[in-house]
This record gives sequence, structure tokens and C-alpha cells, in this order.
Amino acid sequence: MASYEPEAPRRSSRISGQGKVETPALAKKPRKPSKAGTKRAAEEASNDEKNKKAKADEDEAKGEDIDTGSIAAEKGVVLFLVPKADTPGCTTQACGFRDIWQEFASLDYDVYGVSADSSTAQSKWQTKKQLPYPLISDPKRSLIGVLGAGDGNKTKRSHFLLDKKMPVKPADSPRLALEFIKGLGE
Repeated sequence: MASYEPEAPRRSSRISGQGKVETPALAKKPRKPSKAGTKRAAEEASNDEKNKKAKADEDEAKGEDIDTGSIAAEKGVVLFLVPKADTPGCTTQACGFRDIWQEFASLDYDVYGVSADSSTAQSKWQTKKQLPYPLISDPKRSLIGVLGAGDGNKTKRSHFLLDKKMPVKPADSPRLALEFIKGLGE
């Protein structure tokens, strides 16, 4: 007789931006947290909120949001960050990704451009340069900051690769991660 094992959640709530799972109340009365515990809990709640608010408006006209906690749910992701849309260096970078975008797609990777520009400015740039991938507007620099690419009111030109390997066996995970990183240098 086959036994049923429930599927484990694919992602932690902090990564996916999903709400925390409610647990039933305990029979014992919970202790009052210490000041340090309260501060730590407040910091964790603040970080969870920042991750949830790192949803950036992709296109104001369409009113669409991108849940940054789920963009890597199905494929690998390439995020490239530009300081300012429609400037020479940023256009060179964006058009470079445009020109090889299909190669990323064939390798099962999605490409996203990120800047602090308004969605209107990004939309004009996207149309003007025929950029086939989504542009993420992050005017509050939430995602930019989480990625460590914020420099005051500026964005450091950068890119991030998120590889999609799920599920992995616990013993294989470290080796697979290291092989991926070593493969980047080849």
C-alpha cells in the first residue's frame, strides 16, 4: 500500500514573499519576549515587509506588479541593474541583453532590467529600444537596496544570476552550487 507524503513547501516564506503560516495556539500561556527578542522580532517583521514591498511597478498604465519573491519560481533569472534609463551606458547594457535575450530564454532564464526610473520613463525606453524583456521600476530602491546595489540615491550598474535547481538532495546541494559558480568562470 502506497503511503501519502505531503509535498514540502517549495520556498520559505521569506524568499517567496508569502505570508507566515498561522499555527494553532499553544496550551501554555506564551512568555513575554525580552526587549532583545522584541527588537529581533520587529527587525524580522520589518525585513519581511521590505521583501513584500519589493514588488515593483512594471507598467503603471497596465497597473501590473511583479512579485519579486516569485520571479524565479519557474526559471532561472538574470537581473541587470542600470543607473538611469535611456542614457548611453545603460542603453548599451540593455541593448546587449536585448541582442542575446533569446539565448537566455533557450537556456530557461528570464531577463529583467531594473532601475529606479518611473515606469513611464522605462516604458518609453523599452518601446524606443525594442527591449523584449520586462523592466522593473523600483523608485523607492527597495529591491536595489536588498541586492546591495544601492549607493545613496544612485544605483550601481550590476547583474545578478539566480539559478533554478529544485529539488536538490541535501548532500548534493553544496556541490551543485559550487559547480555552478565554477562553471561561470569557464
